[in-house]
Amino acid sequence: MAVLRSYVAGAWRVPEGEGTPVADAVTGEEVARISTAGIDRAAALEHGRAVGGPALRGLTFHQRAALLKALGSHLRDHREELYALSARAGATLNDAKFDVDGGIGVLLGYASKAKRELPNDTVLVEGEVEPLGKGGTFVGQHLCTPLRGVAIQINAFNFPVWGPLEKLAPAFVAGMPSLIKPASQTAYITARLVELIVESGLLPEGSVQLLCGDAGDLLDHVTEQDVVGFTGSAGTAQRLRTHPALVGRSVRFNAEADSLNCSILGPDAVPGTEEFDLYVKQLVAEMTVKAGQKCTAIRRALVPGHLMDEVAEAARERLSRITVGNPASPDVRMGALVSLDQREEVRRSLKALLDAARPVYGDPETVQVVDADAERGAFLSPILLRADDTGRAEPHEVEAFGPVSTLLPYRDTAHAVELAARGRGSLAGSVVTADPVFAREIVLGAAPWHGRLLVLNGEDAKESTGHGSALPALVHGGPGRAGGGEELGGIRAVVHHMQRTAVQSGPAMMTELTGRWVPGTDRTVTEVHPFRKHLEDLRVGDTAVGGPRTVTLDDVEHFAEFTGDTFYAHMDDAAAKANPFFGGRVAHGYLVVSFAAGLFVDPDQGPVLANYGLENLRFLTPVYPGDELTVTLTAKQISPRDGAPYGEVRWDTDVTNQDGASVAKYDVLTLVAKRPAA
Repeated sequence: MAVLRSYVAGAWRVPEGEGTPVADAVTGEEVARISTAGIDRAAALEHGRAVGGPALRGLTFHQRAALLKALGSHLRDHREELYALSARAGATLNDAKFDVDGGIGVLLGYASKAKRELPNDTVLVEGEVEPLGKGGTFVGQHLCTPLRGVAIQINAFNFPVWGPLEKLAPAFVAGMPSLIKPASQTAYITARLVELIVESGLLPEGSVQLLCGDAGDLLDHVTEQDVVGFTGSAGTAQRLRTHPALVGRSVRFNAEADSLNCSILGPDAVPGTEEFDLYVKQLVAEMTVKAGQKCTAIRRALVPGHLMDEVAEAARERLSRITVGNPASPDVRMGALVSLDQREEVRRSLKALLDAARPVYGDPETVQVVDADAERGAFLSPILLRADDTGRAEPHEVEAFGPVSTLLPYRDTAHAVELAARGRGSLAGSVVTADPVFAREIVLGAAPWHGRLLVLNGEDAKESTGHGSALPALVHGGPGRAGGGEELGGIRAVVHHMQRTAVQSGPAMMTELTGRWVPGTDRTVTEVHPFRKHLEDLRVGDTAVGGPRTVTLDDVEHFAEFTGDTFYAHMDDAAAKANPFFGGRVAHGYLVVSFAAGLFVDPDQGPVLANYGLENLRFLTPVYPGDELTVTLTAKQISPRDGAPYGEVRWDTDVTNQDGASVAKYDVLTLVAKRPAA
């Protein structure tokens, strides 16, 4: 069989020597060989820094998002090929979809979030401007810029598609190139994934590289600007975390490691309830999807002591319907473990667990399989254990990384929380209950030990993605044994690949640095109303001033009658005078906003297409009948949309009274047309 190639320094490289065989998990036949002999790892990292990094940093967040979306569509057209390869790793079609479709979904999810939540810019302005002096001439702002290194991504064998893509997506959006190092057992699947990416021609050269084989001296060449992300065992994570180069250069390191995740059945979920059935169904699914080779799988099933027999019997009956064998067979529900070595590793862990538990279902040495050889393939029966002595250490410390789970009884809510915490940090946990009081106590008690918690019941069951499904919008990672990091987490995962810098300057300089108008910077009042300007003609700082307009008592009473808002502060003089904030009747806040709109809006048809909202609205000073209102509208941020005939403009809005005091401040958001094509 051919030795897998690595894609480094802009070319596919065939390693030296014959390489190490990688076997088909189902048949035991050789699938490929793997080696990195002769591959220059230092050159790969330098290529990412020198070629991939500058190319990505030259693109805006929105442009990177568009490329991710296009890549997701391209991979979706080739997923059948990835499904077929996954079968050689023991994955059923559903397992393969979980991995392949899940990875593609991460690309599309990050593309969507980046387009919605990030600016069409190369720098991320984070948070509000911080005033640092009384006179307004000294301000601070946090900026996030892409790191100038490479995101080194060391992946586990169990998700050869989703694993690389869920690390690639946030790094790519951030503007940082990736070097993917897959696990040997399933590297042939990841290699084909990267071939598809390279063949697409969609991503800039140097933004994605592949190292098939051992890491060798890779980490010796990291710099302070690189990021290392790891998925795998807690033991390996500990060794990598203390690598001299990572420690000496303070390299960002994020680990997502194995964990003894738990699922807790609520006392209300007795046999016959929907929640009882959901619990058993979820438990069996987590044991058998990917043959239990998921870092988020349920390893400890915590059950009220008086329901242990019922749960054991229901799970046993459901497990008896699981057929094990060749994943290509339509009758098979669970395929093989990834390798014979992995099966032996699970059996060794089971020996330790059996010192503290007894089998409820399954035999680690015997399994009936469909359309396959039980010995040549890495097959193992699903195994459910029962440990009535919750004080034993083994169920809380030993993970059998396969189709194995242990039932454990708990006495009360406090005991359930205590048992959950004995995992010393987990990626995911769940509680199945319809009782909100119990759910709250469990969630708040267990949260410090978990990266993610699912509350499952009849309300969310139809849409729930399940105990073990990571989603790109939410944190994936956990404290303690689970690695101590957050491998996924929406935009926070993007920022993980960037440097946050506190910049201090004057307002005008800050406006130039960030591209956002900062209060204290000069405004430009032009002869042409800003609403008459197309997007390309607008400049940050362009300003319109409207007013003054006097607010009358008739205005207040008419607004109250027209809207139905007859709150006493607007209508009852005596009650309003007794209010410690007002001392008399005041205008409605929304009347102020409405009058302000009338003062700054240009009524004729023009480039402004729509007002799509207000943000950060605050009413600062009461407005009394007789007060005069003036509004100052300033273009704060201009964001073109690629491929659209319009962009977004954020306007700083300051409504003041006759004394110059601000009565209301907010941002107006508009969609503004670009100039028509010639």
